[in-house]
Amino acid sequence: MNQIIGLKLSEQLRDRIAERIAVGEYAPGARLDEIELANEFGVSRTPIREALIQLSAAGFVETRPRRGAVVASIPPDRLREMFDVMGELEAICARLAAARATPEDHRALAAAHDACEPAVRADDAEAYFRLNEQFHLALYRSCHNGFLTEQATALHQRLRTYRRLQLRVPGRMGASFGEHAGVIDAIQRGDGDLAAARVRAHVQVQGDRFADLVTLLATPDDGERRRTGK
Repeated sequence: MNQIIGLKLSEQLRDRIAERIAVGEYAPGARLDEIELANEFGVSRTPIREALIQLSAAGFVETRPRRGAVVASIPPDRLREMFDVMGELEAICARLAAARATPEDHRALAAAHDACEPAVRADDAEAYFRLNEQFHLALYRSCHNGFLTEQATALHQRLRTYRRLQLRVPGRMGASFGEHAGVIDAIQRGDGDLAAARVRAHVQVQGDRFADLVTLLATPDDGERRRTGK
């Protein structure tokens, strides 16, 4: 298994397993056996166990008596509700950031945004995803409300696989980058309502965007097609 620089092995396994759950390769209710997963990914059981603990905390996996770790079910309507809440949490962050962000916060947001540009130019969705996370975490910190930052970060972590999948939609990465610029502009101008509206629209998945995401979730990836012959 090729490692991504900057990520622990357990974190990479978490992301790989979460994506397979999201696209239905590991079906709801399926048991996730540590030994089988370790053999499949060519690793020891320890990072697999750590990955499953992280997935349980994120809501992808449930622990059941006598069955161990099993895949949890997240219906599309539930997923839409989670993105609705994520949009509102980030909107509050942006509104508060417009009033409370310091010059250092402004620089951190701009730097996180600028760091995403090479990934957009290279059409590297994986690199953009990791850098995009840093932009959103910088936004949460800029609101200067510890409890809100904790809640937004927790839900962000739970939705990270789905946000990552969205970037596979053609044109979404460039659109996301442009939306970041609009959020920064509103925060720097101190316009809380505009910052909130822009980040809400950036995060929420409605209409065509939600349909695109559901299509991705319903389509097996290339790896599964190779394994199943479908």
